[in-house]
Amino acid sequence: MNTHMSQPEDRETHVPLQELLPMRSHQAMGEGHEFDTIRMLMARWGDLAADIGDDAAVLAPTDGQRVVSTDACVEGVHFRRAWLSPFDVGVRAAAAALSDLAAMGARAEYVLVAFVVPDDWRAALGAVADGIGTQVRRAGARIVGGNLSRGSAFGITLTVIGSAARPVPRSGAQAGDLIAVTGTLGGPGEALTSWLQGTAPSEWAHRRFVHPEPRFVEGMLLAEAGATAMLDISDGLAADARHIAAASGVRLVIDPTLLPLGEGIRPEQALASGEEYELLVTLPAAALDRLQHVWPERSGIPLTVIGRVEAERENGEGAGTDGRVGGHDHFGDGLVDVVDVVEKGRPMGEL
Repeated sequence: MNTHMSQPEDRETHVPLQELLPMRSHQAMGEGHEFDTIRMLMARWGDLAADIGDDAAVLAPTDGQRVVSTDACVEGVHFRRAWLSPFDVGVRAAAAALSDLAAMGARAEYVLVAFVVPDDWRAALGAVADGIGTQVRRAGARIVGGNLSRGSAFGITLTVIGSAARPVPRSGAQAGDLIAVTGTLGGPGEALTSWLQGTAPSEWAHRRFVHPEPRFVEGMLLAEAGATAMLDISDGLAADARHIAAASGVRLVIDPTLLPLGEGIRPEQALASGEEYELLVTLPAAALDRLQHVWPERSGIPLTVIGRVEAERENGEGAGTDGRVGGHDHFGDGLVDVVDVVEKGRPMGEL
């Protein structure tokens, strides 16, 4: 069994714009600075925006199950203005929100965007909108509404709506499943560390932090193949693996020697690096076999097996407490107990 599937060259994957979804035309709006700003946003988004101007959007029915998520991006919490251009801020905010749909094996259909805009951000709002539009177009979705407000800190809240034939939760991992991850890890963490130390990150790390890509094609492939649990890595691999372990009532055992590391990245950095927006997934070996041929044809990034799922310990622990690895928690101390991390050289069964 292959444990690493990839294409020889990394290519972007785009989802076709949902042109067949029936949408109402924009509603006429009156005068005023707020409406002028909305019209400016509509002009920047062009055909990406639909049904703007009414009290609420009217959405078409879906053949699958509705999947909905909301995500916020706040200056001083999620980014510092010195690190990113306004365009990059929009790209990252949209990627973070849309990635939650990809993590469920869903396709994106609609996006609502709410801005809190201090006076010193008003001139940059168009560039932020362009960044959001880049990700929405890549996902094949449409912007159908939102909100504008003045405030003291710049913030974007995006509500994303999609559909899935088979949504994949965090709670389905089973003992005996394999653990796999998409892409290459460590870039966003390396970029953040460099900026905090006053140095410039590598080009690769900078790109991974600034322009992440939600893994829609990969999420749908994994769902179709029979993935049992899945999420996107936002808090860090170790922290997010613990989320799956807790939701599923199992142990996730990860071999750090198998992690797909970026150049110069150590395993402990990859375990802690947040805002990766790669997919962490559990799946039976038979599902991985089904992906052997279709994955290289439809995805441009690697899929790497990094461990296995085991039954929960008798004391109810789904993750070990042998050490602590950094992981993001908005209301915590920045550290989380790690999932079991096997020592180098420990056999991994059939992996």
